[in-house]
Amino acid sequence: MTEQIPVETLHPTIRMLSDEQIQAIHHTSLDILSGTGIVMKNEAGRELLLDAGAWESGGRIRIPEHLVMEAIASAPSRIPMYNRLGALTMPLEEGKVFFGPGSDCPFTLDVETGERRQATAEDVRRVAHLCDGLQQMDFIMSMGTPSDVPPLDHYLHSFINMIRGSVKPNVYTANNRQDMEEMYRIACAVAGGETELREKPFLLHYAEPISPLLYNDESVDKLLFCAEKGIPVTYLPSPNTGGGGPITLAGALALGNAECLAGLVLTQLVRPGTPFLYGMNTAALDMKSAIVSYGAPEWPMGMAACTDIARYYDLPVWGAAGATDSKVVDAQAGIEATVSIMTAFLTRCNLVHDVGYIEYGTTSSMEMLVVADEIIREVRYIMAGVEVSERTLARETIHRARPGGGFLADDHTLDNWKWAQWRPVLIDRMRYDRWVQKGSKDVTARANERARQVLAEHEVRPLPEEAEKVIAEVLKKREM
Repeated sequence: MTEQIPVETLHPTIRMLSDEQIQAIHHTSLDILSGTGIVMKNEAGRELLLDAGAWESGGRIRIPEHLVMEAIASAPSRIPMYNRLGALTMPLEEGKVFFGPGSDCPFTLDVETGERRQATAEDVRRVAHLCDGLQQMDFIMSMGTPSDVPPLDHYLHSFINMIRGSVKPNVYTANNRQDMEEMYRIACAVAGGETELREKPFLLHYAEPISPLLYNDESVDKLLFCAEKGIPVTYLPSPNTGGGGPITLAGALALGNAECLAGLVLTQLVRPGTPFLYGMNTAALDMKSAIVSYGAPEWPMGMAACTDIARYYDLPVWGAAGATDSKVVDAQAGIEATVSIMTAFLTRCNLVHDVGYIEYGTTSSMEMLVVADEIIREVRYIMAGVEVSERTLARETIHRARPGGGFLADDHTLDNWKWAQWRPVLIDRMRYDRWVQKGSKDVTARANERARQVLAEHEVRPLPEEAEKVIAEVLKKREM
């Protein structure tokens, strides 16, 4: 037998920007920060920047290049994220891609009745439960804005229901500093203390400025809180083309990059080494309907470009995929979700949210989550590449084959078929007669059945008693 030389497996990737394009966007962003400047409404943030060497003119803060570059150098290139049981499950680092849902949908498609209705706190828990049981969902977000709790408390109730519904890493949002402090107290009780939470963080905070170039008081306050406590944080502008950003994608990227870098500077001034997830949202504001399109190609294009920039800065990066503008889980939903999921894998974007959104981010759908879970499984298989080895080249198998006889009964097939071919969970491959006997169900109907099965059968580890005690105290205080 001829000795085999080890063959490296190629994992397919794409780039959206050349080195020259990245440099042009980077320098334009530096010009925006130092020349155009930002409007800072938070006094603590303003003082931090001015004390560090920024200057104020005409009501705007100008941030010099050296502060930006020092912040980029200070931020870690890897954010290790744990589940609430203390296991490292989501290391945000180069080459790794993780998926999860989004947040703040006012509506949901009821998985039992199919009705489009307002979301509740229980829906947040059930979506977290479903994601906990779906293998390709790596983290959780609320997927809802509960309508059955006090409006100013809905982020707190969402956080509580997320951690009750799943042990997976948690990406959360908050209303203000009070929310942050109470959620932090609960998280410390879950982790076993402040030191334990800092050493093994299971939560990452999502906050954002207002594009273009407005840094409102509450969002900066939340950003600074995370830096003080060592909580991983992302500070994502939304320079959607034609809305918060220029109509051109390059202009939106330059603006969004500047806005995100200003947030990075703030975190590193508070605490050098604060875990910071770089990114921006660059969807298209549709000029006809005035919706922010979640299925438009500008979003995955922007995500790919943003990932190229993040790689240039050596920072982990945020993205979005698995969402649709369709009002139902249909062929359009499948097309739009697949394009964005494939792009996320090809670019190696690290943390990819908004999986399961329908109706341009207005409505959550458990069926869409299940469909996207299957898409992610299939694309992940493709992204693994083709193994070329003595085992897979099957030379001995080919040598002993009878011409025209096939390989179905060969030992090589029997030994390797379970791993050598991708096998669907949701996608149908039945023969027609069998499909009819099974009820002629389309993919949406099968996804509905799968979602209800997971909710009924999958068990989630309950929170520690101490955490439930702290939750009760926090909620009682809110009711007073």
